[in-house]
Amino acid sequence: MDPPYSGRCLCGAITFRCTAAPLWQGHCHCESCRRATASAMASFFGVADGAWEFNGLTPASYESSPGTWREFCPRCGTQLSYSSARFPGEKHFYAATLDDPAAYRPERHYFWAEHLPWLHLSDDLPRQ
Repeated sequence: MDPPYSGRCLCGAITFRCTAAPLWQGHCHCESCRRATASAMASFFGVADGAWEFNGLTPASYESSPGTWREFCPRCGTQLSYSSARFPGEKHFYAATLDDPAAYRPERHYFWAEHLPWLHLSDDLPRQ
């Protein structure tokens, strides 16, 4: 994705804008991300701190595990981002919240060992 790029929650009360290219882009198959998004996998991209900003309402935050926070819209509930002490200096945004989600280019699958057996993907991305 070429900067700048932006996204929003379902109701539009929170928007975000990123001014740097993503550090990485990928699909996560871990149980925690699946439960947080109520989906078979979550598609993320990482952005360096200082290269993103939220506008509108302040996102609500939930500490889903020690040192890991999931930010979401307090009005409509849309999951917006993820941050963790395991990944200092960056925030992970959900690709489906982008204004132009077609610009997202995943590079790999994360936590493939936890993928759901009924999810069949035909891409050739690395699986770790």
